[in-house]
Amino acid sequence: MLENAVGVIGGVGPMATVCFCELVLSMTYAERDQDHVNMIVLNHAAIPDRTAFICGASDDSPLPYMIADAKSLEKAGARFIVIPCNTAHYFFDEIAASVSVPVLNIVRETVLEAKRRIKGLEKLGVLATDGTLLTKSYDLAANEQNIECVTPDEDVQRQVMSLVYDDVKAGKRPDKEKLRGFIDHLRQKGCRCVVLGCTELSVAKKECGMCDDDVLDSLEVLALRTIERCGRKIRSEYLIS
Repeated sequence: MLENAVGVIGGVGPMATVCFCELVLSMTYAERDQDHVNMIVLNHAAIPDRTAFICGASDDSPLPYMIADAKSLEKAGARFIVIPCNTAHYFFDEIAASVSVPVLNIVRETVLEAKRRIKGLEKLGVLATDGTLLTKSYDLAANEQNIECVTPDEDVQRQVMSLVYDDVKAGKRPDKEKLRGFIDHLRQKGCRCVVLGCTELSVAKKECGMCDDDVLDSLEVLALRTIERCGRKIRSEYLIS
């Protein structure tokens, strides 16, 4: 049996899952193999598209697949479960109720981290898929912390979706200037912190080599919380007071 293993419902999408695993590895302080986090990963790429179902473009629900994966991870010895996909958290309550082990919520953890890092935060910008914005998962989590959630204008949102689906999910190199333009758009709306609330945008950020202090990567937050819950040490350069 693996000790303190995290179970990963992956494949949503596949590159984001790989990116998450790499982040956990790179952010963990380790002097030997045994200092790293034990992970059980199901890179289940056949899970139906989350945004398509939420927006009514598909009748194929991802929920039964993710519940089955959660149960498989629990049976395999996972002590807790993560889902490296923001949009999939529309189904969070049902997935969490299907297993007896904890499931971390990337949306709530990201909002809490934004509040911790930016004192007196009033406006939180969110770049995410249409599915995530439609479900208002970030709005709900932000409102609980008395923070206003700000999203892109419609024309900018169409470009965000194109970057996610036409570039990252299609295996193409994302345009750094496009991503920076999205972030600047939300800065101009008064946001002191901008969340990359789609894990494909996390992949784009990594490939573009961006490291803006006011940009919070939800996938990095999930990696940090995963390392902590597994009782491992975080590398000093990722510790933010």
